Amino acid sequence: MAETGARLLVADDNKVNRLLLGRSLEQLGHKVAMAENGRIALEMLRRESFDLLLLDMEMPEMSGFQVLEQMVADLQLRDLPVIVTSSLEGVAHVARCIELGADDYLPKPVNPVLLKARVGSSLEKKRLRDQQSALVRRFATSEVAEDLQRSGFALGGKRIEGTVMFCDIRGFTSITEQQSPEDTIELLNTFYTLMFDAITGAGGVVNQMVGDGLMSIFGAPLPLADPCGSAVRAGREMIELIEMLNVEREAGGRLPLKIGVGIATGQMIAGYTGTHSRATYTCIGDAVNLAARLEAHTKLAGRPILVDGPTADAVAGQLALEPLGEVALKGKAAAVPVFAVPVA
Repeated sequence: MAETGARLLVADDNKVNRLLLGRSLEQLGHKVAMAENGRIALEMLRRESFDLLLLDMEMPEMSGFQVLEQMVADLQLRDLPVIVTSSLEGVAHVARCIELGADDYLPKPVNPVLLKARVGSSLEKKRLRDQQSALVRRFATSEVAEDLQRSGFALGGKRIEGTVMFCDIRGFTSITEQQSPEDTIELLNTFYTLMFDAITGAGGVVNQMVGDGLMSIFGAPLPLADPCGSAVRAGREMIELIEMLNVEREAGGRLPLKIGVGIATGQMIAGYTGTHSRATYTCIGDAVNLAARLEAHTKLAGRPILVDGPTADAVAGQLALEPLGEVALKGKAAAVPVFAVPVA
């Protein structure tokens, strides 16, 4: 059962109807606000937080139908449950309300027993929706969650121009051999906390975490004005955060951490892969493979951040990069220009 104490909005141009319906809802234990027409109701919905809207259809300035049309087009309002309370008769009117997103329909005069049942049912649906949304945001980034809310879920993807970053802890196996599993978990949680902050702060999306490494995308699912620059800024901050962490680790007698970062830019397909029961948001393309190879090559190059030619061209006016020449990377048919990013 849905809990009482929810915040409800009653929109009705008839003051008597508003007061009587509001009193009935307050007697059920809810907090009630009132709007005398659809325009005011929409303003209140966009300004304040409500759990349920009880909406009349025939109102001046903006009808209930127009309110529903506005709500279904608004990402912040379209999941708010709506119960239509109307004297309009006929299946066609009821069907139109449901088609526009209303959850239920109560004819006037409203039956108090039905009112209690329908309000309770609608609030329970909202509670379940909120739980589902919270789960999505716990196991997906806010950008992916927003993309799901905006576009819905569908396997497949679309072609984009974006930047991909791979990051990995150097010598992780040696570190884990010298500490307990509990300390390793704590180390990984600390590592991910710092890396996530740098990446998401620059507009990137972490879409994979595998052991001591991660993959992130800049420019999808939401576009970025400067994905190359954002990725490079994130990489430099990641190095800085690790250096700050190492001061604390070395003071505690623990081994310092080193990370490698590879960044590449190009055309790719970004979207959801997997099955309808289990899927992930990712991107596929040559730039993805190249970023992974660059990250691995940081060990040989002795540089913490390596980028490809397109990324280097995009940030040339922002940083003085170190050209390392053309490098034959595993899996690449031809050598590729590689550049090191200064970190100090």
